[in-house]
Amino acid sequence: MNLKEIKEIINLMNENGLSEIEIEKEGMRIKLRKGPPELTTTAAPFIITKERIIPSETKQEIAEKTAAKTQEIKAPMVGTFYRAPSPEAPSFIDVGQTVEAGQVVCIIEAMKLMNEIKSEIRCRVLEVLVENAQAVEFGQPMFLIEPM
Repeated sequence: MNLKEIKEIINLMNENGLSEIEIEKEGMRIKLRKGPPELTTTAAPFIITKERIIPSETKQEIAEKTAAKTQEIKAPMVGTFYRAPSPEAPSFIDVGQTVEAGQVVCIIEAMKLMNEIKSEIRCRVLEVLVENAQAVEFGQPMFLIEPM
């Protein structure tokens, strides 16, 4: 493969929203992957919050109640997670949105097949736990939800 062919492959990846491609030709194998650069620092993340005083319940009681009400939508297979049907299309669901049972929440691409993942229950989306075009493992949490 020459540089021109590799540039054409990169353009093909960008045009089709691909995050990874592997090609074998004439005994040469090339694998291209795009994504966020690896972080070289190991600084611990920190969160700044605004505190408020709640006299009737402690922070721990509130956290326990919230945790008891939340559930996760987990990846049913290994593959690549997509929030939308195409790069130009809006996401299937967003944080704060109410999702109906049977509504598509994302797509997981596995072995060149696009698999629609649907919500099993009516819920509200609290958090999206996976970045678009990121690889997911079987059982990996993808969304944090609150059943309704």
